[in-house]
Amino acid sequence: MEASLKLKEIIREAVALKASDVHLLPDEESVRVRFRLDGQLIDVEKVALPAGRKLISHMKFIAGMDIGERRRPQNKRIEILMEQRTIFIRLSTFPSSLMETLVLRIFPYEKSDTLRELALFPDQVASLQKLIHSPHGLILLCGPTGAGKTTTLYSLLQDRMSSAKENIMTLEDPVERRENGLLQMEINEKAGVTYASGLRSLLRHDPDLIVIGEIRDEETAAIAVKAAMSGHLVISSLHSSSTAGALRRLKDLGIDEADLQEVLCGVAAQRLVDVKCPFCTGECSIHCRRRRLVRRKAIYEILMEEELQEAFDNLKKGSGKKVPRIDLGTLMKKGIAVGYIAEDEWKRFGKGAYL
Repeated sequence: MEASLKLKEIIREAVALKASDVHLLPDEESVRVRFRLDGQLIDVEKVALPAGRKLISHMKFIAGMDIGERRRPQNKRIEILMEQRTIFIRLSTFPSSLMETLVLRIFPYEKSDTLRELALFPDQVASLQKLIHSPHGLILLCGPTGAGKTTTLYSLLQDRMSSAKENIMTLEDPVERRENGLLQMEINEKAGVTYASGLRSLLRHDPDLIVIGEIRDEETAAIAVKAAMSGHLVISSLHSSSTAGALRRLKDLGIDEADLQEVLCGVAAQRLVDVKCPFCTGECSIHCRRRRLVRRKAIYEILMEEELQEAFDNLKKGSGKKVPRIDLGTLMKKGIAVGYIAEDEWKRFGKGAYL
C-alpha cells in the first residue's frame, strides 16, 4: 500500500511539473528520484533503499513485468487514471551493478498543441503546413530523443484533419498518444505484428495518409519509401541531428538515391529550446517553472523544394556546402538576438549541437 501511494505521489508531482521522464536511480544507501524537466535532470528526493526496492517492484508488478527478472532490460506500458486524467506511462528497467534502475516516460493525454503554439518563429509554421498538405510522398521529422518529434507529428496530423476528411492510419511502437480521428495500430513483434506485416494490412484498409512511427533499420526505411511510392503521403521520424544528416542516414540504410529523390517531399529537424523567463534573471527555479504557461518552444531546420534538390546534388558530389541556409545554429542566434532565448541556452547545448 505504501508503495502504491508513493507511486501516485511521484507521478502526480511529475505531471504537475510537466516532466517528461522520472528516473529511479539506486546508490549504496538510497534510491534517487529524478525528473527530466525541460531537458535537464533534476534531483527531487531520496527514498530509503528498502522502500525504493519495493517501489520499483510495485511498478514492475502493475505493468505486468517479470518481477524476479533483474538481469535483463524490460519494457512495458501502463495507463493510469489520476484526477480525472488518463496518464500513459512507458516503463523501462535496466540492470546496474547495485540494483536495476527504472525510467518512466510520461505522456498525459491532452489536446495536441497547434503548430503556432509549438513553433518559436511563426514564419516556420507555413513551411510545415505546406509539407503536411502534400498530396503524396515522404515527410521526415528528425531530432534526438526528447526533441519533441512526436508532439510535432500529432500537431501536423491535427492541422491536416482540420481541412480534410481522410483516413489517417498510424503504425507506432508503442502508441504514445491516442487521438480521435486516427486509426492507430501498435507494433507487437511477439504477436507477429511488425512494421512489414502491419503495413501490408494497412494498405488494404484504404488509407489517405500513413504514419510510420520511427525509421529504425533497413526494413523500416524500405517500408516507408515503398509506401510513399505507392501514391500515399507517408510521415515518419528519424534519429538525425540535421536535415542533411537524415539524407545520409537513409542512404546508409540502403535506400536507393533515385527512389528517395522521387518520393521525399521534405525533412524537418527540430530542437526544443527554453524560452527566456520574464521573471528570473538567472536560472529559473523549479517553482517558477511550475507556474509558467510557456517554457519551451521548437525551432525547425526545414529542407524542402529548391534546397532539398540542392542537398541531393551535394550528396551526389560529396560537397560540404551548407544546406539549408537557415539551420538550427542560425535560428538559435536569431532567438538570442531578439530576446526570446537566453544566452545560457546556447552555452548549455553548445554550438556543435545546432550545426
